[in-house]
Amino acid sequence: MSGMVQVATAGDVAEAEELQEILRNAGIESVVEQSDDADAVTVLVPESELESAQDAIEALTEPDDIIAEP
Repeated sequence: MSGMVQVATAGDVAEAEELQEILRNAGIESVVEQSDDADAVTVLVPESELESAQDAIEALTEPDDIIAEP
C-alpha cells in the first residue's frame, strides 16, 4: 500500500472537511491533519490517488478556494 501524500492545505477544519467531501464523492480516501502552520490543515490522500484527487478538487472548486497545493 502506498503512503499518504499532501493534496491540499486548507485554512481551517471546515474547509478541509469540504475538500474531504469532494474527495469522498470521487471515491478517494483522505485524511485531515493539523499542519505545521498552526492556522492550516493538511489534506492527505494515498500517493496512488494523488492525480485523481487533484483533478477532483480542481473540477469542483474555484481556483481561489484552494489555499495551497504541494
